[in-house]
Amino acid sequence: MLLLILCSCAPQKPPQIEYVPEGTRKVVASWYGAEFHGRPTASGQIYNMYDYTCAHREYPFGTRLRVVNLQNSKEVVCTVNDRGPFIPGRDLDLSYASAKKVGLIGPGTAEVLIQPVGRDMSYVRYVKYTPVYGTLTIQVGAFREIENAMRLKQALNLKYQNVYINKVVLRGETFYRVRVGKFTNYDEAYNLAKLMGQEGYKVIITNFTGGKDEI
Repeated sequence: MLLLILCSCAPQKPPQIEYVPEGTRKVVASWYGAEFHGRPTASGQIYNMYDYTCAHREYPFGTRLRVVNLQNSKEVVCTVNDRGPFIPGRDLDLSYASAKKVGLIGPGTAEVLIQPVGRDMSYVRYVKYTPVYGTLTIQVGAFREIENAMRLKQALNLKYQNVYINKVVLRGETFYRVRVGKFTNYDEAYNLAKLMGQEGYKVIITNFTGGKDEI
C-alpha cells in the first residue's frame, strides 16, 4: 500500500518528443484574443480569434507553422498573419483557437516547438503605385483609428527603418497613413517595396508629403 501511495504522488514528467524534425526551433509561446478580435493584423487581414493563425516577428506572412506544446505534446498548424509578440521573453503569439488546441489558454505561456511546413503564397503582394513624381515614399496602410496605425508601425519597426505616421484629412475624415522611407530614386523605392510585398505587406509607392509622425 505504501508503494502505491508513493507512486501516485510522484511528479508527472511531461511527454517526451521522440523526433525533432530539421528546421524546428524551441520558443516561448503566448496567445492573444478578444482585445484584438476584429482589428487589422500587420498583414492587412482582420484578426479572427477563432481562426488558426499566429503572430511572429520574422516569418513571412502566410508561413504555416506546426506548433507542439512541450508540456502535453498537443499540436496545431497555424498561419502567420501578424507581427509580434512585443513582450520580452516571448517569441510567438497564438490566436485563441490555436492556443486552445494546444492547451495554452490556462497557463498563458509555454515552451513549444515550431516548424515551418509550407507557405500560402496568396499572401505575397505586388507593388502598386499612384502617379508619382519628385520625392517618394512607401505606404503600407491607412486607418481611421490611430491605435491600428500604431500597431502596424510597431510591427514594421521590427525590420524596417524610417517608419512614420502621416495624418491627413480627406473629405472631412481623418486618416492615419503608415509609411516607410523617403526616396529620390524610383528604383530604390521599388526594390524595398518589392521586398516588403514578398514578405506580405500591402505596399503602394506614392508621393512623399511628410517625414515624421503627425499625430
